[in-house]
Amino acid sequence: MNTAAPHYILTVSCPARSGIVAAVTTYLADHACYISELSQFDDEFTGRFFMRAVFRFNAGVAGDFEALKQGFDDVGVPFDMDWQLHSSTQHTRVLLMVSKFDHCLADLLYRHHKGEMDMTITAIVSNHLDLRPMVEREGIRFIYLPVTKETKAAQEAELMRIVNDTQTDLVVLARYMQILSDDLCKQLSGRAINIHHSFLPGFKGAKPYHQAYARGVKLIGATAHYVTSDLDEGPIIEQEIQRVDHACLPDDLVAIGRDTETIALSKALKYHLQHRVFINVDKTVIFP
Repeated sequence: MNTAAPHYILTVSCPARSGIVAAVTTYLADHACYISELSQFDDEFTGRFFMRAVFRFNAGVAGDFEALKQGFDDVGVPFDMDWQLHSSTQHTRVLLMVSKFDHCLADLLYRHHKGEMDMTITAIVSNHLDLRPMVEREGIRFIYLPVTKETKAAQEAELMRIVNDTQTDLVVLARYMQILSDDLCKQLSGRAINIHHSFLPGFKGAKPYHQAYARGVKLIGATAHYVTSDLDEGPIIEQEIQRVDHACLPDDLVAIGRDTETIALSKALKYHLQHRVFINVDKTVIFP
């Protein structure tokens, strides 16, 4: 989506009713905007309407994006819209959280370095020191917040202070092996993504891939989802699977699991960064 001229993304969620598309497209046309992409979905079960529009100002027009935003309430209020306008020049500010496993972090750093992720990494927080050298080689701020039962509340408060001080928009748990408290989940509602293997709730606890091997599983997968107080049950953004067979040993399953986790998390993050994801009660609407 990188172009020479800035482009903008409008996201809309509101009660479904007639006239929404006409109102939005007329407003943009009246302000000398050209719509290059338009996606919409009407959920008949929830009665919600979702829309994503990518647009730019017409050639030769000195468009005023801030004025465009300020005036959009004239459209949004009558339709009771939850709406946002985003500029391609303003990257999402992302804080990554890790523990000891490095595969998801390494993959995201590589993709970011290659320009695949339109984000600014504000910091990387960890409850262990194992990945500090990897992070600091990239010139990114590493913050060590060790967590014990006694310090958990204080460290979560410190984490939120960091999120606020760095103006972080999104928190990504890139294999962060700590359960977040209900209070922290509520504070990060809609702006925290987690990744986990697909065996839950069947194979809980230590060595899930070894448990899967013992049961002869035929599919290895991973799920990326928004964080909620219901552990690993938040609205799903992306899932990835690979087929395995009887010849795969536990270590093979672990390696395949790493691949599925990195793919699912990177796709989910990219969808979020491109403002393609809408939370729809307990699930998501994602425009490709």
